[in-house]
Parts: sequence; structure tokens; C-alpha cells
Amino acid sequence: MIEVSKRLNTVKEYYFSKKLKEVSSLISKGEPVINLGIGSPDLTPMPKVIEALKNSLSDLKAHKYQSYQGINELRKAMATFYGNKYNIDFNPENEILPLMGSKEGIMHISMAYLNENDSVLIPNPGYPTYSSVTKLVGAKPIYYDLKPQNNWQPDLNEFEKIDLSKVKLMWINYPNMPTGVSGDKNSLQKLINFANEKNILLVNDNPYSFILNDNPISIFNFEGSKKNCLELNSLSKSFNMAGWRVGMLLGSPRHIQNVLKVKSNMDSGMFYGIQKGAIEALNSSNDWFIELNKTYQMRRRLIWKLASKLECSFDQNSSGLFVWAKLPNGLKSEKFIDYLLYEKKIFVTPGTVFGSNGEGYIRFSLCANKNIINEAIERVK
Repeated sequence: MIEVSKRLNTVKEYYFSKKLKEVSSLISKGEPVINLGIGSPDLTPMPKVIEALKNSLSDLKAHKYQSYQGINELRKAMATFYGNKYNIDFNPENEILPLMGSKEGIMHISMAYLNENDSVLIPNPGYPTYSSVTKLVGAKPIYYDLKPQNNWQPDLNEFEKIDLSKVKLMWINYPNMPTGVSGDKNSLQKLINFANEKNILLVNDNPYSFILNDNPISIFNFEGSKKNCLELNSLSKSFNMAGWRVGMLLGSPRHIQNVLKVKSNMDSGMFYGIQKGAIEALNSSNDWFIELNKTYQMRRRLIWKLASKLECSFDQNSSGLFVWAKLPNGLKSEKFIDYLLYEKKIFVTPGTVFGSNGEGYIRFSLCANKNIINEAIERVK
């Protein structure tokens, strides 16, 4: 038998890949499982986005290999989007790199900057891919605490107790997933100063800026950020285009070029039609976000009702595509979600998926229509 690589022994199959098989198995047996666990928008992109994709298919360029950096029109649309929405100017020629989803960017950044035995600062709780990619490239994850006592913001005093000599990269994610907390401006400036002082690459993963969030901010709104910062963004949540796999990386020309060295050896460009559709999405007016958030506001109120019936507590000022809810004292996350799945036929995500500080919490997705959420509420009687 051929042995797998040692790196494969450092990770497990992604939780949702594994758990959704279990959910699908129940559904195949006739169980009416309601899925409130996954952040995959059930809403569609705007019609003009789909029309742009369709129209592109007759273009002679559509079926050829595409540029590793995306077409010029796409990069310009991304630059304009950041200028309009965040009031930041980026050069589309060398400060923006389109990606096939921001998840791809996590791997590309890690491969570009990390050597074996380098260390990476990773939030706990946080997106599991930060940790798995770190392990796959042979680096060492160092988890830093996000806790409710500090409003789920990093405590810089904690870093004084950590050996930072091998730390090369730090992941942050605001608006935060899973907690829904927005980035604190004072905290973000301190993190940038910290990264510059310690010569650490600080990467903000920023796909939730426009979901239930009145004040979108970028890491690049802060002084000194261009030196050692990168930002990932995505069209998945903001434009209901998760399956299209369109993301972007923004930063200094030096950082973008380093990541491009990896990316250009890993793919052969994004499909032309997807790029044309993405351009239409990025050029949309604020009316799109106003209408989108009306839907999510309505759904969130229903999720709050469901969480309350389960005797959970939650922050009504959170943003993003999820509701992060604290279980009644003494209840364990994974045991509770299995109870919901097998007794109530409702699937939600246990907080422990995101790290040890997620124990005692569960995460509800807003990616289900009001009829489905109301059905879940009825089941909890």
C-alpha cells in the first residue's frame, strides 16, 4: 500500500465535508433535516450578473486560458469597488490579485511566506482553514484567545507571554466569523503597529463587510497598513456567488507579486464568464446591499426567536451571516447539536469547530428562508 504524505496526518477531513455526509444520509432515509449550519447563500445573484455570464459565452476569448492575474477589467472593477466602499485607492496593475475564492488565498499566502517550523498566530475561535493550511505547509499554529470578556478582540498583552521569534504570519477576521463581532478600530490600529514592530505579515480575512454591518472597514483604512498587511475579500457572501469562487487579495506590489509566484504555478486562470459576471456584481449600486440586508434582518429576527426558545443568549449587535449563541450553562456544544439533529432534525454548527473557546456556543446560519426557519421554531416547542 502506498503511504500518504506526513502532512496529511496533521489534518482531518473538513468538519462540514464530514458532517454533511451524515446529514445527507439522514435525508436520504426520509428524515426532514433542516440545515442551519452552512453559510452558503440560498439567494441568487442579481439578474444582470447571470446575464453577463451568459453573454460572455459567445465571446471568442471565453474558452481560452485566462490571465493568472484576471482580466484588466476585473481588477479595475475590484479597485473601483474598494474606492467606493472603503475609500481606499489600489493600483489594479499590481496591488490586486483576483482569486478563485478567498480560501484559495489562504493556501497561496501560506505557501508564499511560510517555511517548515515557522509559527502562525491563529484566532481561537476562528476559521478552521487557517489552522489546517498552516499544518499542511509544515508550520506551527499558535492560537491566541478571543473571549467575550474582551468582546472577541485580541488581547495584545497575551502576546507578551508568547515566543514570537518564529512567528511570520498572523490571521485576523473582522467582521469576525463565527462571533459576528465587528473590528474595533483602536484594536486594529494596535495590531497593525504590533505587526510592523515584530515584522509579522498581518492578514485580514474580510468577506462579511456588507452583511448586516453599517460601517464596513478594511485593514487598509489604518495608518501603516501597507507595509506588512494583506486583505482577502470575496463575492461569495456579499453577492450570493459562493459557487462561482471569486475572491481577491489586496496589498503592496511586493506582497502581491510573491503570492502570484505561487498562484501562477497552481492554476490556469479564472473562467472568463465568471470574471464578466463578477464585474457586474462589483459595479452594482448600494441598493443591492440595502435589499439583501432587509432579507437577512428578517431572517436574523427569526433565528433570534429560535435561539431564545433553546434558552440561548446572543449579541443583537453582531454582523455577518450567522448568529453566535451561547448555550445555557453546563451544556456542551457537540452534544447539544447532536440532540438537535437527531431529536429535532435541525442541524446547526457546534462552536468547538472553531476552537476550544467555542465550547458552550453554537452557530446558526441565516442561509435559509423564513418558512424553513419558522418550521425549525415549531419543532422546538
